[in-house]
Amino acid sequence: MTSNSSYISCRDVFKIYKVADLEVVALRGLELEVARGEVMAIIGASGSGKSTLLNILAGYDAPSAGYVRVGDYDLLNMSSKQIVEYRRHEVGFVWQQTSRNLFPYLNALENVELPMLLAGAGGRERRNRAEELLDLMGLGDRLSHKPAQLSGGEQQRVAIAVALGNRPSLLLADEPTGELDTETGQEILDMMATVNKELGTTIVVVTHDPAISRSVGRAVAIRDGKTSSEIRGRVNFDRQIGGGRQDVEEHLLVDSSGRVQIPREMLESLNIRRLVQMDVEDGHVRIRPSDATGETPDEEHGIEKSEKS
Repeated sequence: MTSNSSYISCRDVFKIYKVADLEVVALRGLELEVARGEVMAIIGASGSGKSTLLNILAGYDAPSAGYVRVGDYDLLNMSSKQIVEYRRHEVGFVWQQTSRNLFPYLNALENVELPMLLAGAGGRERRNRAEELLDLMGLGDRLSHKPAQLSGGEQQRVAIAVALGNRPSLLLADEPTGELDTETGQEILDMMATVNKELGTTIVVVTHDPAISRSVGRAVAIRDGKTSSEIRGRVNFDRQIGGGRQDVEEHLLVDSSGRVQIPREMLESLNIRRLVQMDVEDGHVRIRPSDATGETPDEEHGIEKSEKS
């Protein structure tokens, strides 16, 4: 997949936060490509950088350096007006906490209508669109219910409908199943698959749960602020989420600069520290521990002296 054919393209992205007198590097040359209409997941442990990436894609934060484009929007060089336009029309966002998605004093229909109202849509247009989305979510009989009258799963369905109100091309979801039981969480993933199939929306789900990688066509793992590996199902990706995919493969990612992250357990099993030797043999790249110590000359001399004494 090349950046020219990608709907989302991130290349050599850095994000640096300054905390007091310290600089914290959240993203370290991250690269990511997502096709238009794709459903994929970004997985990683807490502190890996996945939430930082999500905030950048949502337009809530800006990268410190690199290249980030979503559709026609250059997220590194947007004016304040373009940021508002981007958030309002190009991207929809679903938070993990339902309280951040819905206003408790509005019913389901009113919650879905609200972003359309802010975008200037007419009353009849808003109502028709809201009813259409809630019906797609299987909540056609819950239009007048307020969030407190809905289950956790129903609240997340309303939240998805809210995020889709202004017909965004991109739907971002931050741990959308994190506060739900396994069965309800799978229903939400199935619902996102329906949204993708019916509306053609590109969907990116961010999660710490590797199990979700078995419920999407592709999952990219982030480690230490960089994309490290990609997990793909070995069946037809057009199948809906929740289709029972079992057979998956994990691949290491090579970025545009030729960098690849070797899993720590592999390094430790081969006793690889700082230096390696690499060559091509029979059409394969071979990496093996270097015969050199990887230590500085002074360190080497120090060892020799201590051995002689």
